[in-house]
Amino acid sequence: MVKSKKTADKTPHLLIIRLSAMGDVAMLVPVILSFTERYPRAKITVLTRPFFAPMFTPIPQVKVYCADVKGRHKGVFGLWKLYKELKEQHITQVLDMHNVLRSTILGVFLKMGGVTVIKIDKGRSEKRALTRGKNKVFQSLKSTHERYADVFRKSGFPLELAPKAVLHKQALTPKSSKFLGRTEKRKVIAIAPFAAFPGKMYPLFLMEEVLRLLKNTKRYRIILFGGGAIEKDVLQKWANQFSGCVNAAGTFSFEQELALISHVDLMVAMDSGNAHLAAMYGVPVITLWGVTHPFAGFYPYAQDPHYALLADRKKFPQIPTSVYGNKMPSGYDTVMETIPPSAVVQKIETILQ
Repeated sequence: MVKSKKTADKTPHLLIIRLSAMGDVAMLVPVILSFTERYPRAKITVLTRPFFAPMFTPIPQVKVYCADVKGRHKGVFGLWKLYKELKEQHITQVLDMHNVLRSTILGVFLKMGGVTVIKIDKGRSEKRALTRGKNKVFQSLKSTHERYADVFRKSGFPLELAPKAVLHKQALTPKSSKFLGRTEKRKVIAIAPFAAFPGKMYPLFLMEEVLRLLKNTKRYRIILFGGGAIEKDVLQKWANQFSGCVNAAGTFSFEQELALISHVDLMVAMDSGNAHLAAMYGVPVITLWGVTHPFAGFYPYAQDPHYALLADRKKFPQIPTSVYGNKMPSGYDTVMETIPPSAVVQKIETILQ
């Protein structure tokens, strides 16, 4: 039966704004999956950067509108142009999951056009209390996933996050299937050793020891993930050094890397975007935490809390020193050295065996 235009017009069409960063965008996925499962007739458009679009491709009810923030949508006049483009999409509500100056300006334009805009509460004051050096309030805060869900709730859509709200495994190309190298005898481990800030990154000499210990077991295929020329060189050195270890950096498109991640048995990552990419597919994720802490609300979705390996707070009591890992007090550059490589390997073997 063909629906009348009047009935069709009542279909909610939500614009979700989240432009960066990769991990924050990835954390939207299970929330949106929970929403589309409960409200299958609703339409969602995600406004984000072009690079992140493949994260949402597997969700039929979702389309992506790409923001060119360094080109035609740059600055106030660019945002006005973006507003004019979005106006043609017949948005019924705007959910600002970013709540920064750029999204706020765009929200003002959208409000002028008669669209309701609801912003995320990032809990900034709570996070300042958690990360300050003196009089620290060390308590677990609401997760980012729940903060995203709160925006849906405020917009009139009651929502409970589903534990199984993960994407299906993605199709592999013949090249990526061969690269995966799966056999009955060997589990496949993804390792993403880099992070945006040094305070969140496991020392490379310790990660190299992890690889050596894993190699000695002869039970695993290891795929290394990273980006950028320097990271690629480090990963390639390890791939050349350790048998059964391969470097995915610079070999595949982001969409193909996501497909590879969806098929691994385990991801080892920092408090970084790769942890959230693996969690999107329900892959078990071991996270290594330095000057940041899961209490800030950025723990990967539906992951066992015991999968986190934390730096020693007795030795470094100011942890977490910041939400994003960009603040490192004097003497805190060695926090991650309190996580021995043997502990990482033991956690891997406990989960996989």
